[in-house]
Amino acid sequence: MKPTVAILGAGAMGETFSVGLLRAGWETSDLSIADRRPERIREVEFLTGITATLDAAEAAAGKRVIVVAVKPKDVPGLIESIREALTPDQVIVSIAAGVTIDSYEKALPDIPIVRSMPNTPAAIDEGMTAYCGGAHADAEAISDAAAVLGAVGETIELSEDLLDAVTAVSGTGPAYVFLLAEAMTEAAIREGLPHYAAERLVHQTLRGAGMLLAGSEKSAFRLRGNVTSPGGTTAAAIYALEEGGFRTLMEDAIRAAARRSRELGKRASGDSTE
Repeated sequence: MKPTVAILGAGAMGETFSVGLLRAGWETSDLSIADRRPERIREVEFLTGITATLDAAEAAAGKRVIVVAVKPKDVPGLIESIREALTPDQVIVSIAAGVTIDSYEKALPDIPIVRSMPNTPAAIDEGMTAYCGGAHADAEAISDAAAVLGAVGETIELSEDLLDAVTAVSGTGPAYVFLLAEAMTEAAIREGLPHYAAERLVHQTLRGAGMLLAGSEKSAFRLRGNVTSPGGTTAAAIYALEEGGFRTLMEDAIRAAARRSRELGKRASGDSTE
């Protein structure tokens, strides 16, 4: 039996989860949405058919799983607004980057908390979400949270100390791929390809390579080796990337994103010194 769900925050990820849950078989009557913007409430209600409200406590009341889908800085205010409506048989599932389980448990000491980090391919049910449970999250709470998160893609359970790294790798990761696609398309055009052909070539190449990587038993290293003949075109390209510091730049990018995730969590918990 699917758990009832309240989605608090109707931004991009809140909408993604609401639509994804409907695709996965949830009924509109089992779902509710809240947002503080009246125009957004009207839009999401029209799009999904799910009852939407400006009152987060009203949306949360009686729902088994409460998905917190607001910006990290807005989490404390949201939790304060729904505190009186919550009961210990509900589960908070946070998708707010960087916000720790401890910060939720201090505000909601008796409520099971599950912290998670999804990514935007959830919009086509190809998301990757890592999650972990807090002190009060028993097996049933974890199972219900995982069912909701798994409605839009793959899930993996990890310890909380790894979630800032997850945010930097898979949470932010789609942006790295999109930036790569932009750069490849621009370079292709400079090499003389028309725009429409450059985009088609790049997009399908990235799609095919991603599917090959996900479906193969070979590592990325082995798959790259299969395309890199000594003295060939791929070898020349890889040399140029390595000489330009490609690996170092990627490490720096992931480190910067993980650091920012930790900063956002500190701000949400009131521990920031900034």
